Amino acid sequence: MASGGGSGVGGKSMKAVANDVGEGYMTINPLVLKKFDKDMIKELYEHLNKAMAAARNIAVPLTDQIAMRNKNMKLQRLHNSIIILRNTAREKRIPL
Repeated sequence: MASGGGSGVGGKSMKAVANDVGEGYMTINPLVLKKFDKDMIKELYEHLNKAMAAARNIAVPLTDQIAMRNKNMKLQRLHNSIIILRNTAREKRIPL
């Protein structure tokens, strides 16, 4: 694979980037994605989807409103990043 363990943002792996996006420490926008090559975009897309699945599987009691809000915010951040990534990939003609 062309993008080995060294690919990422600021020395972080794409998995760490996806986790940071979910936690709100980083945002994905067209300016950030401008520096990404085809393999990096595909890898980030894969990790964002994995993080989304993991966030969906978090069991939160319906009575714990703060935990529910945190889960929903995480899902929203990941979803928005995936949408932006898909649009950027489509513009660059990168199949995902």
